[in-house]
Amino acid sequence: MILRLAIGSLFARMLTVGMTVLAIGLSVALFLGVEKVRTGAKASFADTISGTDLIVGARSGSVQLLLYSVFRIGNASNNVTWESYQDLANRPELDWIVPISLGDSHRQFRVMGTNAAFFEHYKYRRGRSLHFASGFAIDDLFDAVIGYDVAENLKYEVGDPIVVAHGLASFTEHKDQPFRISGILEKTGTPVDRTVIVSMEAIEAIHVDWQRGAKIPGQATSVNAIRLMDLTPKAVTAALVGVKSPLQTFALQRAINEYSEEPLLAILPGVALQELWQIVGIAESALLAVSAMVIVTALLGLMATIFSSLNERRREMAIFRAMGASPISILGLLVLEAALTAAVGALLGVGVLYVGLFISQPIIDREFGLFLAIEAPVLREILVLLAVVVAGAIVSLIPALRAYRLSLADGMMVKI
Repeated sequence: MILRLAIGSLFARMLTVGMTVLAIGLSVALFLGVEKVRTGAKASFADTISGTDLIVGARSGSVQLLLYSVFRIGNASNNVTWESYQDLANRPELDWIVPISLGDSHRQFRVMGTNAAFFEHYKYRRGRSLHFASGFAIDDLFDAVIGYDVAENLKYEVGDPIVVAHGLASFTEHKDQPFRISGILEKTGTPVDRTVIVSMEAIEAIHVDWQRGAKIPGQATSVNAIRLMDLTPKAVTAALVGVKSPLQTFALQRAINEYSEEPLLAILPGVALQELWQIVGIAESALLAVSAMVIVTALLGLMATIFSSLNERRREMAIFRAMGASPISILGLLVLEAALTAAVGALLGVGVLYVGLFISQPIIDREFGLFLAIEAPVLREILVLLAVVVAGAIVSLIPALRAYRLSLADGMMVKI
């Protein structure tokens, strides 16, 4: 009976109730949307590198090693000698190893030297491999593969020439050894999109006429002469490592960290990513707090709407009392109306969220590399929806208590 009365009362005030439902729905959609973006960003962040068991570099800090080797942020404190890299590559525990050499740039994009194994073993987003949007992998000494963002921002196409600059903020370019773009990678949403990839030998080749970070005056070796040289690298910046058995990972990490020839550091990418996320995770907490305040504002609006309708409904409440309704029934009616309004608003918010996800997911994935999974609401989201309904009922208690205290005579004396 009371449920039917509550539904009838809500329909009688459809416009006002509809605006309140819309405000709650949009607030819930915003909060759940932020939650989806937060979890999607965290998952994409963690999936920047997948399937790599260890990252090895010169001894520094785990976050620093992760930043420059995976995210191309900052610089290495030191390099790893080629001899140490070879010792590591020859260890029986290894399934594969990928060298990385950093230091140069092209128009603010980092240049990375590596080998063919990088295209085979670098994985992201839970095991996805790199694919070419056009062209092919490195085939010649002066071939270069560029990421999606490099091609988009600089309007490059396969076959275009590209000149590498010495260092990160240098005006000195290796103009004597230009590269040719052999391939453009598909969008990955990882730092690979903002990277120019060349061979390890190419890194050596463009520095043939350089010594201690400066070009040797008057020396200019021809490209043909460089091709005949021994271009074995002298050092690497870092290395990505895959282990044959996961059980060997920790033993290998300890052996590398205790390597006697030079100070090395081996880190677990997942652990280092968690450490890094803790540093940058303050922003997500602030965003969630703002979204929660939007929901609170909508619920306060619900309470204000109930308050504003009390004077108009005093005769209605008096008639209910005259027909035998108890004060508790009046209180329960208002609380039930508020709970129903909040519930419909929460369901509307879920609907808006999923419609928005279906429309925006491919766009966000393509433009920002942020994958937002379209899945059924998880327990955390269901609890948020229940909390909104319960909060709606709670905030209605204040105006409901006021209605509870209105006397029968007061209601009958209201003029029409």
